[in-house]
Amino acid sequence: MTNIAGRVREALRGDQRVDPDALIARLDAVRRFLDAVDGQLPDTQLVPANTLVERAGTRLALSRDHTVVALAGATGSGKSSLFNALARLTLSTVGVRRPTTGVAHACVWGPLDGANRLLDWTGVLPRHRFVRESALDADDESALHGLVLLDLPDFDSVQRSHRLEVDRLLGLVDLVVWVVDPQKYADRVIHTSYLREFHRHRDVTLVVLNQADRLPPAELPRVLDDLRRLLDVDGLGGVPLLATTAVDPAGIVELRGTLEHTVAGRQAALRRLAGDVDAVVAGLDELVAAGAPSDAPDEGTIGSLSRALAGTAGVPAVAAAVEGAYRHRAVASTGWPLVRGWRRLRPDPLRRLHLPGPVADADAGDPAESLVAATSVPDPTAAQRSALGLAVRAVADRSGAGLPAPWATAVTTAARSRLGDLPDALDRAVAGADLGMDRRPVWWRFVGAVQWLVTVAAVAGLGWLALGYALRALGLPALEYPRVGEAPLPTVLLLGGLLAGLLLAALTRPVVRWSARRASRRAERRLTAAVDAVGREYVVTPVRAVLDRYGQARQALRDAERR
Repeated sequence: MTNIAGRVREALRGDQRVDPDALIARLDAVRRFLDAVDGQLPDTQLVPANTLVERAGTRLALSRDHTVVALAGATGSGKSSLFNALARLTLSTVGVRRPTTGVAHACVWGPLDGANRLLDWTGVLPRHRFVRESALDADDESALHGLVLLDLPDFDSVQRSHRLEVDRLLGLVDLVVWVVDPQKYADRVIHTSYLREFHRHRDVTLVVLNQADRLPPAELPRVLDDLRRLLDVDGLGGVPLLATTAVDPAGIVELRGTLEHTVAGRQAALRRLAGDVDAVVAGLDELVAAGAPSDAPDEGTIGSLSRALAGTAGVPAVAAAVEGAYRHRAVASTGWPLVRGWRRLRPDPLRRLHLPGPVADADAGDPAESLVAATSVPDPTAAQRSALGLAVRAVADRSGAGLPAPWATAVTTAARSRLGDLPDALDRAVAGADLGMDRRPVWWRFVGAVQWLVTVAAVAGLGWLALGYALRALGLPALEYPRVGEAPLPTVLLLGGLLAGLLLAALTRPVVRWSARRASRRAERRLTAAVDAVGREYVVTPVRAVLDRYGQARQALRDAERR
């Protein structure tokens, strides 16, 4: 008998003591996991973890000097009789009527004051609390000081409220003693609905075959072996299994001795919480079962997104307008002065898009000018909108590839979370981009000055010739024109000025076209960079934030695992 009791106590004690600091660190890791996944995963999947953090914090803040042990069983298993036998008092009603025990009863070894807060937390009513301490006991009960023994309602009660109360209390107690009887020890309900659910709490689980006195001595080992087989199937291999009888004080010696060692060790509460963490981590593991997140989305995917955004933002149209505006302004500055006025009558392509140039042209003192863009860039076509949708989807798909389904969904949601703000953001980016059209090149000024010089020469020659013609018409003495070779100087000035102006305009036209294309490419690069920044801020950054949260959650869950 002593050897059996020793083995039971050793099995219940476990391989190692639970370090409170390590347990608190694991709980903190679960809390960090919850912080990381907040808003990313459905709340329904996080209920066990949130419950654990709240319950563990409360339990650790309450008495560490008390161990809450629950007797759980079906109607007729004799758990109330066992409860009374351990207390050596008649505290809980005994019977075979269903249900017999409707509410939890508590027996406290030691002063009740120290356990009241704990019992308030478990919800045991004050009128069902009893104290097992008497001057007549001397030191007979001192080994159990700190034990809070609960007699739970019958888990197979026909009243649903009783079953719910059992389920609630089983989530709060430090150690559970499952009481079965020889007739119903193989009942499917207790094994499938309860014992198998406690396979991660082997360190705080004890099974007793009560009413063993009803079995012939030769049958008891066979029944215990069969019960052990069932427990192994339930994943409770190694869980202590005792045979008890409440009608004989000797029939509970092993159980009482096991409870004494449990109370003395002050480890049951810590082991229960450690088991709870194991169960929660196992339940959450599928949410971060994939490998560490990559640096997705890759630059190739981001480049595709930028190109799609550029099309949506009208970058090609603006680049073409820049080329047209450059040619328009260049010709207006370097063309023949006699036709410049006609050129100025044509609209400037950039002005037509309400893109006067850099932000410096606007009123820098008006905050509204920096917040609201009023461009007239053409609206994107259906094809461009479709291309943008596909690019955003590609970012989400490649970033969420290999992640668990909830995280892949969170990535997709993040990628699309700010699509409604994209049109305004792109408009502001285009309106605020420096298109490089704010300054006139020096060579425009030089060519323009030469054009004015040759035009003045032509006008001077024309005026000189006109004066000579007028004098001849009036019969006045004719003017003597200086000559350049055989040609009169006024004629040379007129024809030379006209020809020089036309020739200069013809020579600068290819330069203007080349410079306009160069300005267009420069503007397109700047616009693409501005649009790329918008895409990274509104699509890529939210996606990477989710991936960072996933990495934090994954690391937190790894930290929460038992070492």
